[in-house]
Amino acid sequence: MKPFSLLIKPASADCNLRCPYCFYLPKSKLYPETKTHRMTDKTLETLISRYMKTEQPQYVFGWQGGEPTIMGIDFFKQVIKLQIQYAPKGASIANGLQTNGTLISEELAAHFGKYKFLLGVSLDGPPEIHDHYRYATKDRGSFDDAMRGIGLLKKHEVEFNILTLVSQSNVKKGGEVFQFLCDNGFFFHQYIPCVEFDKDGGLLPFAITGEEWGDFMCQVFDAWMAHGPEKVSVRLFDSILSQLVRGTSTICHAGKNCCQYFVVEYNGDVYPCDFFVTKETRLGNVNAHSWKELQKSNVYISFGKKKTRWPRVCAECPHLVFCAGDCLKHRISRGGLETRPYLCEGWKRFYNHAMPGFRKIAERIGK
Repeated sequence: MKPFSLLIKPASADCNLRCPYCFYLPKSKLYPETKTHRMTDKTLETLISRYMKTEQPQYVFGWQGGEPTIMGIDFFKQVIKLQIQYAPKGASIANGLQTNGTLISEELAAHFGKYKFLLGVSLDGPPEIHDHYRYATKDRGSFDDAMRGIGLLKKHEVEFNILTLVSQSNVKKGGEVFQFLCDNGFFFHQYIPCVEFDKDGGLLPFAITGEEWGDFMCQVFDAWMAHGPEKVSVRLFDSILSQLVRGTSTICHAGKNCCQYFVVEYNGDVYPCDFFVTKETRLGNVNAHSWKELQKSNVYISFGKKKTRWPRVCAECPHLVFCAGDCLKHRISRGGLETRPYLCEGWKRFYNHAMPGFRKIAERIGK
């Protein structure tokens, strides 16, 4: 079998926040039979035990949502217990978890620290930016609770990075957001474009344009260069340098095939990508199908091959090796696979601006 990782949604789309730009909250409509979605012990054990029976260079578990920490400490204790129970001799196991940070408790932080979880914490910038869209109610932002959770992660020496969603709240302030994160001692950054459309194909109010994305990333790049590239890890920049130095990219959208991982929902349903959790792309269920069957699914194979069905403008672009036609979500949502990627102009603006700097850094690394 080809190696694969898992992105698991143990609480489905359930979350304690109500961020209007969240693309996953609506996925709860796929499972209307219950208001509260929680992975059972049986499904968890089946998921882990069957994954551990496959041969992997590393068994990679990503816990996401919604908000996965809703599951509580007992769930994550059971995760470790089952991983130890079913792990092949000498196996390497990695756990990652993406969180809004607001429900991190002393006990959870200690557990994540003890078992070397790598966390991604969502933080969009200083309070006035972060709280604009990240809130439990419109009267109560989440910034203070997120920072409290980060404090507990630091206390228990949990490794974490910051995931910043780039929306209308911060897209004009790339340098300011970068500096804010650095001033607070956060030196591992990931920036994600907020691109969401309504049912008629119109851009939603909180989403950004391609040009705005390009300008934002140019600002971040300039701030990164001024700060000292060796001092701050920006995931996109790391991937570009990896491509220049080693010929391999390290981020999902830069791959040439979308058969990279499986999404597992709370009830064991399996999908190829969390941007494509739909009735049409459901591959099966871990309680009924083996990973081999899921990996050989015609739906999965067909989905993966869609990535390189890019338009001619991509095939002729000098930056194709870095973006690989961008994420399928940003093509399909605007008319089809052969449609020019929605963020194309922004990517070109960014690469034209930053590539000379990246090439100089890559040359130094090579030496």
